[in-house]
Amino acid sequence: MQKEIIISDDEYETRCAVLEDGVLTEIDIERKNDKHTLNNTYKGRVENVLPGMQIAFVNIGLERHAFLHISDIIRDLEEDSSNDDSAKLDLNKKSTNSPKPGRGYPYSISDLIHPNQEILVQVGKEPIGTKGPRVTTCVTLPGRYVVYLPTATNIGVSRRIESAEERQRLRDIAEAIRADVEGGFIIRTSAEGKSEEDFTAEIKYLVGQWKRIVQQSEKMAAPSLVHKEHSFVVRVIRDSFTSEVSRLVIDSKEQYQDAMDYLSSSGSELRSQVKFYDKSTPIFEDYGIDKELKKALSEKIWLKCGGHLVIQQTEAMVSIDVNTGKFVGKKDPDSTILSANLEAVDEVVRQVRLRDLGGIIVIDFIDMDDPEHRRMVYKLLQQALDKDRARTNLLHISDLGLVEMTRQRTRPSLATVLTESCPYCDGHGSVLSADTITIDLLRSIKKAYRKSRKRRLRVVANEHIVSHLLDEKTGRLGQLEKSMNLQIRLQGDADVHLEDYQIFAEGSNREIYLN
Repeated sequence: MQKEIIISDDEYETRCAVLEDGVLTEIDIERKNDKHTLNNTYKGRVENVLPGMQIAFVNIGLERHAFLHISDIIRDLEEDSSNDDSAKLDLNKKSTNSPKPGRGYPYSISDLIHPNQEILVQVGKEPIGTKGPRVTTCVTLPGRYVVYLPTATNIGVSRRIESAEERQRLRDIAEAIRADVEGGFIIRTSAEGKSEEDFTAEIKYLVGQWKRIVQQSEKMAAPSLVHKEHSFVVRVIRDSFTSEVSRLVIDSKEQYQDAMDYLSSSGSELRSQVKFYDKSTPIFEDYGIDKELKKALSEKIWLKCGGHLVIQQTEAMVSIDVNTGKFVGKKDPDSTILSANLEAVDEVVRQVRLRDLGGIIVIDFIDMDDPEHRRMVYKLLQQALDKDRARTNLLHISDLGLVEMTRQRTRPSLATVLTESCPYCDGHGSVLSADTITIDLLRSIKKAYRKSRKRRLRVVANEHIVSHLLDEKTGRLGQLEKSMNLQIRLQGDADVHLEDYQIFAEGSNREIYLN
């Protein structure tokens, strides 16, 4: 598989696209005017603690208070509760009047933190919708080869490193280094095949960075930003630019130079794979990315076989429906359904990654009667999700062909970034039909007459509704005028919302309010 990273930068935003065999699979967009908080470290003040929900709200100086769950306090800390590091919380502390622990945790959050306490937190999930950022006290400092965990003791190895021997070798190296360093490590995929010398300089830098963060936090008053995450392009190179990537193309001379400087400082051998794009055609247009981005905002996605997906996103979950569409197959129905489902798997995973869908995702495959066919689809789905950098949890396929899964969500989805609620339907995806609106309008005319006793009325409505009233075969407007002895003048206005209208007393130009 040929993997490419394409970065476009202008005065408005920086965009990063990942192509696999020429197909767009991931997109990340950072707008210059937006405030980005993911992975920033703050000194915050606890504003409120809710033991009944095992959560707290922390003021970190943003518009909305950050959300801190108990799992983001005790994660990775229980193994080292005796350590008196000032950045840690005292897990042995028990208050005499605290409520019973709950929701599967041995502690109550009120045993660990209290209102007005100042704590060091890192943003793990950016604000989404009306929710503030989610934060954790378990700070992580990522490098190219390792992620340093200053408040933990465990050592982890990327699950993408498949060789058991290589995993153990890397773990042994980390154990040896940790003898002189406090904290834990997560060894990244890019560390595969690297020697102990490759780790030493990076770990030394990350440990020094943590010391500077702690020292800085001691000098600052809460709430305040203590450490800001690297720039967009540096993050892309650090987190995504591995030996699997055949080339990284950047259309900004400044960003290209920053990338080369970062790779030089880290001693990376990948500098030769970074290319500067200087053609007159915009880079995203040249690679066909703009066209794919428009498709990624569509509710319906067509498959090559003629089937299609329907993707609908709500606040709580995402539903993906697989349909045969125009695909009728050539053999028996079971083979047709299996073929459509198997083709849908790759596209489902691609769309999930591309749209950056998170939370609960339900995939409704076409019903399969054969258990072996369900196993084939499920296994292929597992394999496809292995390419996803976000954490996923996949449940078994049901007899109805439903697959439930969860996917890590750290930032707003692509649709949230690029779209907003329709001003007509308020995000519902539909508006009232013309017939429904005209019936409601006719009833309102009756109410307006009863309220004002004016027989000459003027109605201002959307041009489409006015046309519908005049063209109706039933002549309901004429019947109403005749039955109530009214004179109604219709006035069309293209700027009026389809569902809105106004009724005036003719002559006085005074609107008749019905509510």
